[in-house]
Amino acid sequence: MPTSSPTYHIVLLTTDPTVKAQVRQIFTDAAISIFRDAATFQQELPSHRVDIIIEELPHPQGPVTTWSDHLDVTHTLFIQGSPAVLRQTLSMIQPMFAPSNLHLNKAREGSLENYLEVKMGEFVKGMRNGSARNLHPILISAVERPLITSALQETRGNQIQAAELLGLNRNTLRKKIVNLHIPLKQTKLRANRSV
Repeated sequence: MPTSSPTYHIVLLTTDPTVKAQVRQIFTDAAISIFRDAATFQQELPSHRVDIIIEELPHPQGPVTTWSDHLDVTHTLFIQGSPAVLRQTLSMIQPMFAPSNLHLNKAREGSLENYLEVKMGEFVKGMRNGSARNLHPILISAVERPLITSALQETRGNQIQAAELLGLNRNTLRKKIVNLHIPLKQTKLRANRSV
C-alpha cells in the first residue's frame, strides 16, 4: 500500500520546546525538519522543496536571515520572530489547519475525485455512527440520480443524447429514470432556463 506524501515540508528553526510542540500539533501530516538555527540548516540544505520556514529570532535587533541565496523564496512562507511571537502566530493560524479545513481545502483542489473522496468520507462516517448498513446501493443511487439529472439537463431532456453522454444504453437510462424517480418535465424546464 503506497504511503501518502506529506502535505507540507516545514523547516523549524528554534530551540523553544513549546513552539516545536505547537508545530507538531498543527501540521500533523507535514514533514518537519528541526534545526537549531539558520546556519545549521543552510549547511544541510534539503533536496526537497520547503513550503514553510518557521524561524526563531533570538534578538529583536539581531540580523535577519537572508534566504534568497539558498531557497526559491517565491514558493516559501516565512514566519519569523521571537519565541513569544511564534507561539502567538501559530495559535492564530491553527484553525486554518484544523482537519476539517484541510478536507475542505482538498475538496476545493478542483479534482472531482478529491471532492467525492471528502464528501463520501463525511457521508460514510455519519452513516457508520448511525449504524447504517448497505451503504453501496445508497451511495450509488445518491450519485447516480444527480448525474443522470445533469446529463438530461445538458442534453435538454434528449434521452438518446444523455444515454450516449453517460455511456449507457437508452433502455437502461430509461429504467434508471423510472427507478430513481427523476421527473423529466422538471429536467427539461431547468435545461431551458439555463440557456
